[in-house]
Amino acid sequence: MTERGGRRMPTTRFVASPERDAGAGPGRSDAPPRGGAAVVAVRRLFGAETGNFYLLLGTTLFLVAFGLVMVLSASSVTSYTESQQFFGGFERQALFAALGIPLMLVASRAPSSFWKRWAPIAIMAAVTLQFLTVATPLGYDVNGNQNWIRLGESLSFQPSETVKLALVIWMALILSRKQGRIREWKELLLPLGPVTAVAIGLVLAGGDLGTVMILVAMVLGTLYFAGARLRHLGVAILAMVSVALLFAASTASRQSRIDAWQNGCVGVDDYDGLCWQTLHGWWALASGGFFGVGLGNSKSKWNWLPEADNDFIFAIIGEELGLLGAVTVLALFVVMMIAFVRIIRANTDPFARVAVSTVMVWIIGQAFVNIAVVLGVLPVLGVPLPFISAGGTALISGMIAIGIVLSFARRPVSTGARGRATRQ
Repeated sequence: MTERGGRRMPTTRFVASPERDAGAGPGRSDAPPRGGAAVVAVRRLFGAETGNFYLLLGTTLFLVAFGLVMVLSASSVTSYTESQQFFGGFERQALFAALGIPLMLVASRAPSSFWKRWAPIAIMAAVTLQFLTVATPLGYDVNGNQNWIRLGESLSFQPSETVKLALVIWMALILSRKQGRIREWKELLLPLGPVTAVAIGLVLAGGDLGTVMILVAMVLGTLYFAGARLRHLGVAILAMVSVALLFAASTASRQSRIDAWQNGCVGVDDYDGLCWQTLHGWWALASGGFFGVGLGNSKSKWNWLPEADNDFIFAIIGEELGLLGAVTVLALFVVMMIAFVRIIRANTDPFARVAVSTVMVWIIGQAFVNIAVVLGVLPVLGVPLPFISAGGTALISGMIAIGIVLSFARRPVSTGARGRATRQ
């Protein structure tokens, strides 16, 4: 009891519960156990995230998990014929996913200043790697494209995927600095024009027309979302289309593929040649019906359909899971696009808005180009389906790009009783 104004006031006391006192005693601490601290740390790690963060993260992880299942199914036969192991392709893809998920989560914690600081270094490193691919013995050819680089006996990767990733943050940095002058063509030309021309030109020199199309779409999409004038975009589109047509007609093989696509692969003479992959992709989709023939029961993957686990994995999805599975994949990419748009609308920083827009054009555009190729709407280009097709470099670079977007999807939160807002 205490004295106050001549009256005796009760003193508030806190009495520990028996359970709390049970562990007290000499040599013991009242600190929470380590397991509880770990739980608190995990809660603090993800407790500040928005619904947009979880929508994009959940959709990405579901696509990656779904891709692992489909790679296991589509690659089992070819893996056995090549190495006498059914799980060879799946194990490689699972290893890349195990590397990509932590990298994505680490990238999601990086502040905007980190990406701005490293953007110039990233674009220089990516362009240098692509130059080594097409101009030195380190690069090697895969299916007619000089788009791979080998280091040692077992390490190989695709530098053009790093070019995509570097362009995301570098173009966002340049265009965010030019927000007040973005509608002047001179401001768009320097330094954006020369650097992107060199980067895309080096990929074009390697012969990968599909990746070049995605890079061009990224540049044009970034300019559009950054607020460039439509007439400037029209000039850029006209110039790029002219270069693409000249490049497509530069070799007989590319011209033959375009001719076969324009003819609709209806000629019997094309069955054993350029139309083999397209026709077998159509037959795989048609044989699936509405519910599919069942997971793992594809007949096309028995060496009938080339690149069944990579560029044409959507055909295997349609065969094994039917129209229902194919539409589900389309719906997942639509949900991902909605998440991108919501993150763009929630941000006021021009750097964040441009970067997220570029990633959206990359991922969503590449997904629909891949599906269009399988359906025969576009000629065969060799573009993988993001997060689903087999391929380590494409998977890891795509997941890091999602991590960049997730870093902009987070929001300020209050820290403790003081109520100060901080960037978690």
